[in-house]
Amino acid sequence: MKAIKLILVPLLRVCFSTTTAVASDKSDKNPVVDQAYIQAQAEVLETFGAIAGSIIAGAGHGYYGEYMDQLISFHAYGDKFVEFNGGVSFDSAGNERNERTLFGTVVEEGGVTKFNAVPGTLKIAVYYGNVANLTFTSDFELMIGGVSHPVKNLITLLFVKTKGEWKMVHEHHSPIDPDYLTELTE
Repeated sequence: MKAIKLILVPLLRVCFSTTTAVASDKSDKNPVVDQAYIQAQAEVLETFGAIAGSIIAGAGHGYYGEYMDQLISFHAYGDKFVEFNGGVSFDSAGNERNERTLFGTVVEEGGVTKFNAVPGTLKIAVYYGNVANLTFTSDFELMIGGVSHPVKNLITLLFVKTKGEWKMVHEHHSPIDPDYLTELTE
């Protein structure tokens, strides 16, 4: 019993002091939130650029086209992966099906005519050097059936660095309120 106390008491002190430090509002500085991780931000931005490149290059080139395989490779599919899109939740298989269908078969060949973030909205927050949250307001144009379709969404992409590569583990796409979009672009 004495041995258990010797182990348990220091453990409880560590747990309590950690909880107190996290809950304390004595300082506005939080090393987890405030640390920039500049190199990791650059890597995530590069990965996001490669994702955009695979979407643009693969548009209309088929469900199993080379660039669709590349697009899918940027995801860390598994039991923890979730996509929220259009008010619906998708697992790994649903996300892969959605992306291959939309960009590989629905969008016309060369039909990603614009793939931008609304200026000033792209933000990358990195935590612990291996988790990154990329958020932006999309300014996309997709050609579908000869008609240009603007895509104005609030988008969150959650990345985890695994085996030296940044992979998406969560996506969230929400249509933007047109009044808010007007405010952003004025």
